[in-house]
Order: sequence, then structure tokens, then C-alpha cells
Amino acid sequence: MNTYKSAGVDKEEGYKTVEKIKTAVAETHNKNVLNNLGSFGAFYEIGGYKNPVLVSGTDGVGTKLKVALDSKKYDSIGIDCFAMCANDIVCHGAKPLFFLDYLACGKLDSEIAAEVVMGMVKACKDNECALIGGETAEMPGMYNPGDYDVAGFCVGIVEKEQIIDGSKIRKGDKIIALPSSGFHSNGFSLVRKIFPDFNEEFEGKPIHETLLIPTKLYYQDIKKLMSNIEIHGIAHITGGGLIENVPRIIPNGLCAKIEESKIKVPSIMLELEKRGNIDRMEMHGTFNMGVGMVVIVAAENSQKALESVDGAYEIGEIVQDSEKIILM
Repeated sequence: MNTYKSAGVDKEEGYKTVEKIKTAVAETHNKNVLNNLGSFGAFYEIGGYKNPVLVSGTDGVGTKLKVALDSKKYDSIGIDCFAMCANDIVCHGAKPLFFLDYLACGKLDSEIAAEVVMGMVKACKDNECALIGGETAEMPGMYNPGDYDVAGFCVGIVEKEQIIDGSKIRKGDKIIALPSSGFHSNGFSLVRKIFPDFNEEFEGKPIHETLLIPTKLYYQDIKKLMSNIEIHGIAHITGGGLIENVPRIIPNGLCAKIEESKIKVPSIMLELEKRGNIDRMEMHGTFNMGVGMVVIVAAENSQKALESVDGAYEIGEIVQDSEKIILM
């Protein structure tokens, strides 16, 4: 007799996954979450805003997953998934409200799935965000056993008059770099080509430990900045690096003039550049190069911004030019 399990889908393993995560997931909930894990839809009540605007973002982890799966280290991937979504909405001054995840695989292992979700739980707690739902899809024939894909969806909120969209950027504004924690979750197809052995030693430890450092979460830093000064623009430096992401917030007629020599490039990126014989501009067009987020503020607020966030440093200023960005 044929069963769903004989076709490759083990429902019991899915139930085990829910049991392993439900208590931890509930710890991310607040009074605005109106239902528990397992409902068809997730309910989140909004209150306390005068003119609220919802800001949403969705993303995945990309081929960084390959490093995690081959290294059998799954705890950081959930953090990466959340961060890639939440860091985008934080760019507009929004507070993350809730997050949903999607996990697809060839054959579900509840231990691995739970470990991935526990990373999301940790990230949600750090960002005062509720993990209110998700989907685990076991798809034999689409994925091989041992293969996983992870994606997420985050919704935040901001008062309409407080939206940060770059429209306030002016000539003379200063460009502040918030350091990254490494490659974050971008460019890993090239990373894996140059570093095919994830167990090789780098700076005294297996290189996969460096490659799998989770994407930095910026909500708390931006929240602190917003409480102290007015922010004119924020850019999340993901795929495309500074070259593609900074121009997205620069008004026409203005240009982000960045001094490349001021950028503090992590040693792992310098090693990749050297070993792969990669041109520096190609590096800047692919990786964050140590700058996870760019914040643009008025010149008179620059020092206060630097004092507000650990590790923040100035890399340039806004000038008049037909180009949106210049790395010099």
C-alpha cells in the first residue's frame, strides 16, 4: 500500500520539528500576537501609531547554505535569514514587528530544522520581533536528501513622517560606515570557488568558522542613532556592495564620495582577493568589504553618530556630481 511516507514525505518528522521549536518561538511573542503557532494565518495587532506605514522585506541565505550543510553547522543560518530581511526594512527607520520563515528540503531532519529555526528565534529576540509563523516543505524529487533552502519574510512599521528614504540627503552630509561581521550572506558562489575546502585552516581555525559568522543585525544600532540624531539615509550593503547599494538612496545631482583607503577590509576578504587574483573594484561590486551598513547624517551630527555606535567610522561625504557614487 502506498503512503505519503513511501513517496518520501515523513509527516511525523514535521510534527517533531514543531515540538522542538514551539516553546522557544512562543518566547518571541508579545501582546500584539493574537494566535499561536499552527494556525492557518498569523495575527498581529497594530496599535499606538498615528499614521503607520508597513515596511516589508523578503530574502534568503543563498549558497552560504552550502558551507553550512557541508560543515554540518546550522545554528547561524537562521540568524542570516532573519538579518537579510530585517536589515533591509531597518534602512527606512522601521521597527521589525514580525517574521515568517520558509524551509524546504529533500528529506526533513527535525534536529537540523529546529537548529535553523532556533537561530531565527535568537535573532528575533535581539530585534524585539515576533516569529509568528512559517512553512516547512519536504520535497523529494525537487531537492536531494541533505539539501535545504531557507528564506524569510519580515514586516516592520514606521510613522509616515519618520520614514527614512534618502530624500533629506544634502551636499556636505557625512557618510558613516557600520562594520560588517564578514561576508554576511552575499557573494558565496565566488567565495566557495576560491575556498573550496571549508576545513582548511585560516587564522588558526577551520575556515568555515569564519565564513559562517552570521550576518550582523543592525536594528539596535539604528534605533540608538535615531534616538540621538536625524538620519538622512541608510543603505544595507548586500549583493553589489557599496557600488550598487549606496546609489539607491542618493538623490539626483548628488554623489556619495567615498575614500576607499578609509574602508577597513576584513582579513578574510583580503585573502580571497589575493588568492583569487580579483580586482579591487570587482571586490567592491560583489562584497560588503567590511561595511555592512552606510548611514548618512548632517555634518554637525557626524561626531555624535560615531560616538553612538561601537566601531562606526567616517568614510566620505556627499558632494554635487552627476555620478551617484565615487570610490577614490
